[in-house]
Amino acid sequence: MATVTFEKAQRWFPGADKPTVPGIDLEIGDGEFMVLVGPSGSGKSTTLRMLAGLEEVNAGKIFIGDRDITTTPPKDRDIAMVFQNYALYPHMSVADNMAFALKMAKVPTEERKKRVDDAAKILGLTEFLERKPKALSGGQRQRVAMGRAIVRNPQVFCMDEPLSNLDAKMRVATRTDIAKLQADLGVTTVYVTHDQVEAMTMGDRVAVMNYGELMQVDTPLGLYDKPVNLFVAGFIGSPQMNLLEATAAEDGQAKIGEFRVPVDPTASRKMRGNITVGVRPEAWRLVGADDGGLPVRVTVVEELGADAFVYGSSGVEGTPNNIIVRVNGRDSVHKGETIYVTTDPKHVHVFDTDTGERLSD
Repeated sequence: MATVTFEKAQRWFPGADKPTVPGIDLEIGDGEFMVLVGPSGSGKSTTLRMLAGLEEVNAGKIFIGDRDITTTPPKDRDIAMVFQNYALYPHMSVADNMAFALKMAKVPTEERKKRVDDAAKILGLTEFLERKPKALSGGQRQRVAMGRAIVRNPQVFCMDEPLSNLDAKMRVATRTDIAKLQADLGVTTVYVTHDQVEAMTMGDRVAVMNYGELMQVDTPLGLYDKPVNLFVAGFIGSPQMNLLEATAAEDGQAKIGEFRVPVDPTASRKMRGNITVGVRPEAWRLVGADDGGLPVRVTVVEELGADAFVYGSSGVEGTPNNIIVRVNGRDSVHKGETIYVTTDPKHVHVFDTDTGERLSD
C-alpha cells in the first residue's frame, strides 16, 4: 500500500480567469479512507482526477509513496478508479468486466480467474458472474465496478461519487459495504462526494473543500464538534447548524436582538462587534415561557420516531428564517404553537462574522 501526498498541486483550465484548484496541500496516510467533500464547483473531483492522471497538474507535485507521479501516465500510476456511472461493458459478462483490465495487462488466464473469483466472493457476486450488466440492479452494478478495481490490487482506490446513481436505501447499504471492504483490504482510498452524511459516516478523515481550497481536514467528529469557520459549520451536519447573527455584549455574552446567549470564556474574550453564533439542533433544550428562552413559532414538525425535528421562526432580530430544534419524539410539539428554547455555553459555537473565523475554544 502507499501514502498519497499533494504538494501545492494546481489545476488551471485553459481560458479560465483563475485556477479551479489554486494549490492543494494534503497528506493521506497508508491505508487511510480520505473523503473529499464540498458543494458543486468546490474542486473535489478535479483534485481526484489530478491524482488519477485524468487532469493535468499545472504546478506543484503529487506523490504516491516516495514516487513522484505528477507527469506519470494514468496506466502507470497503479490506481484503480471507480466512477459514478459504473462504466461497465454491456456486451460482457460480470466476470469478463471484472477481468478486463487484467486481460489488457496480459495476466495469465488462471491468475485472472482466481482474482475474479476471490473478488466476487468478497462482494457477494459469485452467482452473478455469468450475467450481463443489464440483468443486475444498480447496487449490483456498483459492486461489479468495485470488483473490477479490487482485482487489480492497486496501491490507491479513487472513487468519484460512486453512490449517487443509487436510491436512498441502497445508498445507505452500499456505503456500509464500501467502508467495510476498504477496512478489510486496507487500500489507501480517496473518495469524492457532495453528500456530507456520506462523508461523515465513511471517512477516517474528511477534507472539506470550497472554491478549490481546503477549509478543514479532520475526523468526522472533529469537523462536527469544532468547525474552523462559518463555511464548515454551515456545511457539516444534517440538519445544518443554526447560525444566528449577534453582537458582542459588554458582559461577555452574545446579544441576539434582546435575547442573550451565554458563551464560553475563550470566545467572550475574543468577541468584538458583529459575531455569528452557531447552535446545533440537538443543543437546544426546551424551557418554559417565563424562563428567558428564545421564542420559536413552529411551522413544521418532522416525526422520526425516537426524535423529531422542529422547524420554526423566531421573529427576533438576527435569527434566520428557519430555526431547527431536535426534540424527543415523545415531546408534544405541534405546528402553530410557540416553544421556548435555550442552550448551554459549552454547546455554543462563536464565529467572527466578517472573517468567518472560529472564536470558540
